[in-house]
Amino acid sequence: MYNFLLVIVIILSVLIVIGIMMQPSKQNSAASAFTGGADNLFGRQKARGFEAFMQKATAYMGAVWMILLFLLAYLSSK
Repeated sequence: MYNFLLVIVIILSVLIVIGIMMQPSKQNSAASAFTGGADNLFGRQKARGFEAFMQKATAYMGAVWMILLFLLAYLSSK
C-alpha cells in the first residue's frame, strides 16, 4: 500500500509540474515585477476556457497530492 501511494505521489508531482508550466503567464510588464502583480489582483477578470481548466486541475491535483502525503506520513509512522 505504501509503495503504491508513493508511486502515485511521484506521478502526481510530475503532472503538477507539467500543469503549472502549461498555464499562461500573468506577468505583462516590468512594473509587475516590482509590485508583485498586486495591480492585477483586484481588477482581474474571471478565467475562461483553457486557463480556467488548468487552474482548477492544478488546484485539485495539489489538494490530492497533499492528502496523499499526509496519508504516507501516517503510514510510515506505523
